[in-house]
Amino acid sequence: MTLVPLTPSLLRKCNQSARPLMKLALNGQSLMARVIRSTSWIILGFGTGQILRLASNLILTRLLFPEAFGLMALVTVIIIGLSLFSDMGISNAIAQNPRGDDPDFLDSAWTVQICRGLLLWGLTCVLAQPAASFYNAPELAYCLPVAGFSLALQGFTPTRWETAYRHLLVGRVTAITITSQVFGILCLVALAIWLQSVIALALGSVLQEAVRLTLAHLALPGRRNHFRWEPAATRELIGMGKWIFLSTACFFLTTQGDRAILGKFLTLEAMGIYNIAFFLASFPVQLGHDVNQRLMIPVYRDKPAPGQPQNRRKQRQLRFALTGGILSMLWLMAWIGPWLVDVMYDDRYAHAGPVIVLLTSCLAPSIIVLTYDRATLAAGNTRAFFFYTATRALAQTALFLLGVSHFGLTGGIVALGLAVFVAYPMLMRQVRPYEVQDPLHDLFYLSLSVVICGGALWFHQDLLAGSLSLL
Repeated sequence: MTLVPLTPSLLRKCNQSARPLMKLALNGQSLMARVIRSTSWIILGFGTGQILRLASNLILTRLLFPEAFGLMALVTVIIIGLSLFSDMGISNAIAQNPRGDDPDFLDSAWTVQICRGLLLWGLTCVLAQPAASFYNAPELAYCLPVAGFSLALQGFTPTRWETAYRHLLVGRVTAITITSQVFGILCLVALAIWLQSVIALALGSVLQEAVRLTLAHLALPGRRNHFRWEPAATRELIGMGKWIFLSTACFFLTTQGDRAILGKFLTLEAMGIYNIAFFLASFPVQLGHDVNQRLMIPVYRDKPAPGQPQNRRKQRQLRFALTGGILSMLWLMAWIGPWLVDVMYDDRYAHAGPVIVLLTSCLAPSIIVLTYDRATLAAGNTRAFFFYTATRALAQTALFLLGVSHFGLTGGIVALGLAVFVAYPMLMRQVRPYEVQDPLHDLFYLSLSVVICGGALWFHQDLLAGSLSLL
């Protein structure tokens, strides 16, 4: 065999030959090329958004008091709760339904979406005073209707927004999101300086949503929506939406139930500290949910695993990469959380650091199982998706209430992780027909999480014992 010397000219030729292949992989219209591009855009948008939120958070914590963040946490819980408890699954319907590009279907979905948004805003006005009495927070009476107007604005979002995600073409959507976030933060800071009140946070969220809506209508290409009520399309939306409605009601308990419950157990100051800790600890989880929601349905839909070993292999590679990337950020936060809080916040928020360590450790199991549930939605099996989310929501709510009532905040946080293990058998049962379960993946990342997060808990044990007992 003759060895060819590796000369500079030969290297140049190899690079020139490889460049078209790389360009084709990244710029082509194949599913994997669109997955790579969309993942990059989603990560860029989410990362930029989190940096902007962190910057505004740091500024606002110096302008406002901790109780303001506790109040806004309650406002956010109620608004997200109303949104999730009334979700018709329009986003999932456009992503999964064969009529997802049909103008009549899209216009009907848009009309339903507008009616829902206006109804939700009306509900925030109705619930404002009862919520203020329940949480003993009079400010909720006027903050909730103001912040709730953003739900009405969201209803007018054009379906071109969801169509971009359906086809994994999300660059312009990301640019619009970032632009609106920058504007919203500037308004938040200006209003906080001017008003020195929690109402600044509510008004800022509405202004940000107004800018996002305006840019979506002006900058997204494609056909404009018109009011339409097609009976066939409405029946399809309701047929899929009835299970999505129930699933998102359960999803509220999974993602927001902790703050809804803690609002009754903790002071507003402690709620503000917990909210800061949750913001920092959960950003890898939120990134994982964004990527999973937007990417995995098209992947499962266009490259099903049953009877296709090559598709199953590609899904597994994507799952390992996504889980590893998100968990790496979560593990890092478990170790450096207290240091970040000391560097970025004043002494009023010092107790948030140890809460971050415990939160990130208990959120790790949810990342390990993150990519599975979208297989049922991609197949249109919303019923199976509901049964899993219901199992997890009920387990988490029961365990959280039990943990908080007997062991305080520590018991509640630990319940977040335990609920994943309780619901795991149901999840595996629901996704088995789609051949996406991967026990080796789960065991590998669970073992790493036990070692890395366990080390962080041991390293910060003195801080944990001192701070968690005071909240």
